[in-house]
Amino acid sequence: MTADNPLDDRLDDDDYPAYTMGRAAEMLGTTPGFLRAIGEARLITPLRSEGGHRRYSRYQLRVAARARELVDRGTPIEAACRIVILEDQLEEAQRINEEYRRAAASQTPGAPTPTPADHTG
Repeated sequence: MTADNPLDDRLDDDDYPAYTMGRAAEMLGTTPGFLRAIGEARLITPLRSEGGHRRYSRYQLRVAARARELVDRGTPIEAACRIVILEDQLEEAQRINEEYRRAAASQTPGAPTPTPADHTG
């Protein structure tokens, strides 16, 4: 294999749907039914192979693993999925806010960069 092989890019791509449902369930220590349930709850949407089989990415497996942790602690599956979705949305919002803070600080010479401690809720 050479460095120019497109397969190399796919193997490093967290979003590439490399795992079958059976393999994904095995890796997570769960059942295909669990993966179908979190799909129905719209936590993850697996891609489909040409034959119609579900395929999962590494990113989707990490999300599913987080939901499984919550379910294993007794959280109903629908609630676990909603929690994971909200956690992801919060993380994204915090990332965007930090980018805006950095951009604003760089446009105001001499202004101190705000820190999380400066913003109490």
